[in-house]
Amino acid sequence: MESKTLEAASFGVTTFADPVEELPSAGTAEHTNRDQQEMAYFGKTQQLKRNFGFLSIAGFVCSLLSTWECMFAVFIFGFSNGGPAGLVYGYLFCWVGTLATVASLAEMASMMPLSGGQYHWVSILAPAHWAKFLSYITGWVTIIGWQAGQASVSFLAASIIQGLAIFNYPGYHATRWQGTLIFYAVIAFVVFVNTYLARWLPKIEGMILILHIVGFFVILIPLVYLAPHGSARDVFATFLNTGGWESNGLSLFVGLLTSVFSFLGADAACHMSEEIQNASTVVPWVMISSIMLNGTMGLALLIALLFYLGDINNALNSPTGFPFIEIFLQATNSKSGSTLMISLILVMLAAAAIGIMASASRLLWSFARDGGVPFSSYISRVDTGTALPLYSILVSTIISLLLALINIGSTAAFNGIMSVNVAAFFSSYMIAITLLLHKRLRNDPEKDTLRWGPWHMGPVFGPFVNVVGLAYTTTTMFFGFFPSNRNPTLANMNWSCLLFGASIIFSVVFYKFWGRHSYKWPLVDPIRRRQ
Repeated sequence: MESKTLEAASFGVTTFADPVEELPSAGTAEHTNRDQQEMAYFGKTQQLKRNFGFLSIAGFVCSLLSTWECMFAVFIFGFSNGGPAGLVYGYLFCWVGTLATVASLAEMASMMPLSGGQYHWVSILAPAHWAKFLSYITGWVTIIGWQAGQASVSFLAASIIQGLAIFNYPGYHATRWQGTLIFYAVIAFVVFVNTYLARWLPKIEGMILILHIVGFFVILIPLVYLAPHGSARDVFATFLNTGGWESNGLSLFVGLLTSVFSFLGADAACHMSEEIQNASTVVPWVMISSIMLNGTMGLALLIALLFYLGDINNALNSPTGFPFIEIFLQATNSKSGSTLMISLILVMLAAAAIGIMASASRLLWSFARDGGVPFSSYISRVDTGTALPLYSILVSTIISLLLALINIGSTAAFNGIMSVNVAAFFSSYMIAITLLLHKRLRNDPEKDTLRWGPWHMGPVFGPFVNVVGLAYTTTTMFFGFFPSNRNPTLANMNWSCLLFGASIIFSVVFYKFWGRHSYKWPLVDPIRRRQ
């Protein structure tokens, strides 16, 4: 390991004092060489194909985020708790907070562009005594987040299919077991694209990016020109508190799940790093640009939707379970036109599920490569013919199929998985950003020698952004455990706290009895590796 470290010592990652121009910036060969040197510095070898460039991975992340599409799908959470005004102000709060969080993650992604993302960063940022344990727990938490996200988005797509059926065939009675079977069909499609069509995935993602942008106008224009126009007061000064909370402000924070979920998953680019050319430069810029682009489109559509809302009670009581379907019908006065608009959102959610499967499987594969999960020797295998981690894709598929069974017993319990998704993601973000901020503020040249990548925010602006990101993730994670109603029943209780707590307990116990012996934590410093 020492020889690898010395050999790669000049691979080009800059410090605050180093000029960014020292890094190679042109030519595929130079980028490939730098990508391999960066991996070698952290003791990794290239196993996956680097098929993604800037535009293709930008399409991948933008479609995975699906900010305006997911906002429609989970609209009811923020609309019930917060109302129109709460949705607008909550969205702006989440957009700024997400941008600060993602900028903090982008620095670390530029510093260490490996598929493990958060758990790799924690391994080099944490104090030596805690590095292995914190890295391991962060790895488990991140995996839980991505597996929960995969199930959540696929479930939303399946639910919208059922909503479409109810919308067009009022006599249809939707059942939970049917929803689970539709969920299985969505997962089958996602797996097909991630395996048989994987070599075309970069081109597919480029086309999806175009559809993502064109679809924005396809939804926006009918709303603006056909729907009845509301007043500014209806949008910016009307709060709803159907959950019975003590104040509109508290209700707003409970309803933040709509906006939080709509921005979730920008770290997907990090987990695809080993398949991206010039990763240490491209990944950070893709993360930031995707949040800016998606945030702008999401805000525009949210305001348009609220201005042309129509009858609020009809929207809330839509038999489809999705208020936006009733809003589309009131806007267009056409079932066929509304069905076309709904179908577009459905297609984009399916595209998001494709990207989530890719990111979740790469993360699981990376953690298995470091010996972090059971059966690591199998899950970490890469198929030589396709250069794909097929075993990790298979395991991710099985996890989703098993999680879908929860829906048969209780849709409310399955909805808790969405909050688990938020809690797990934000836990991994908080650990990594806290450790980065600690090193920045301590500024000990003997203990805190960081090798910054070509994308970093500097010693003044960086800590401020880190603090904002931590404040945002802490706040939203806390309210993510709240039920939608002040006096919940077993049927509408938010079970995410129980599910997430059980997951953390399992990972700690698993580390104690197995993980601490098998986990090969990815540290550069050979002295730490022997501890």
